[in-house]
Amino acid sequence: MDRTIDPKLASNPVFLRVMKDALSIQDRFSAEPVYAGTGKGFLKSSGVKEIAAAKVSRKRIKLSLWR
Repeated sequence: MDRTIDPKLASNPVFLRVMKDALSIQDRFSAEPVYAGTGKGFLKSSGVKEIAAAKVSRKRIKLSLWR
C-alpha cells in the first residue's frame, strides 16, 4: 500500500481540514484485543468538556438557521 499523499490532495483545504481533525483524535482510538488484526475498536471519550462544547456548537447552528 502506497502511503504517500496525492499532490492534488495536499493542497485541498477540505482534505487538510479532515486530516487535521483525524490526527487530533487518533490517540483516542482503542483497539479491542480480540479484533487487533481487523482494526475494530472504539473511540474513548475525551470527557465532559467535549460533550458540552458540542451542545453549545449545536445550539449556535440552530440559532443561526432561524435568523
